[in-house]
Amino acid sequence: MQIPVFTVDAFTNRPFSGNPAAVCLLENDLDEDLHQKIATEMNLSETAFIRKLKPGDDFTKSSCFGLRWFTPANEVPLCGHATLASAAVLFHVQKNTNSVLTFVTLSGELKARQVKDHIVLDLPLYTAYPQELKEVEELIKAAVGDMVVQDVRYSPDTKKLLVRLSDTYERSVLEDLKVSAQHFLSVEKTGKVKGLILTVKGNSSGKGHDFYSRYFAPWYGVLEDPVTGSAHAVLSSYWSEQLGKKEMLAFQCSRRGGELKISVRNDGRVDIAGQTAVVLKGNLTF
Repeated sequence: MQIPVFTVDAFTNRPFSGNPAAVCLLENDLDEDLHQKIATEMNLSETAFIRKLKPGDDFTKSSCFGLRWFTPANEVPLCGHATLASAAVLFHVQKNTNSVLTFVTLSGELKARQVKDHIVLDLPLYTAYPQELKEVEELIKAAVGDMVVQDVRYSPDTKKLLVRLSDTYERSVLEDLKVSAQHFLSVEKTGKVKGLILTVKGNSSGKGHDFYSRYFAPWYGVLEDPVTGSAHAVLSSYWSEQLGKKEMLAFQCSRRGGELKISVRNDGRVDIAGQTAVVLKGNLTF
């Protein structure tokens, strides 16, 4: 069997930065266990599987596809960067002729459209609610040590914990922070956290970034994710409220780094735009 596979760097316009995702195009249904085996083989934070929804569908002409995402360890309900990568494969490699693509996923229907040199994802917007510090104190200490924490929120929809560091900290402090994410597994006792977001306010006067972040998900086998669309579905809601802004520019300051253009909509959703670079084209053979 042969399956076309691509590696796409998402939320960047340069190869070898941003967040890499593998994208598989499925002409036919795949045995269920093979999804995980392939994702483990690809060993990227996410492998996306695009499938045709009905006979006669075509990767070049159809506008609606099924989409699933797998980490090396398990399936996840939402992955922004692998959705961006999937849209890039359809738009740029398959030369799909539609202006908007719809993906049927575990998080409902997600849409992607081209706007100039960006692809815009239409994602759910998730609210993060104030979190009792005592419950997660040990986890936060494992992440940031004795740094000053300004706010702690929890998003029940995504099981992500958002930790805002003091506004006195610059971007460089967040970038330089040494985080031992593997340690989170033993100190997170509530069982409700499956992702940890560290964030700090940006210098939004002028054209700088409105906020910065890093994201850790050892519960899914991903110690640190380079650029995370799903985390920004939470961050967008939080920072829009904090800054009183609908349009924001964000930067995830992992080692690879990536930029996201954010537009919070009035219908409870968020447009997150990014660029992509296709770095590998090939076939899985088995």
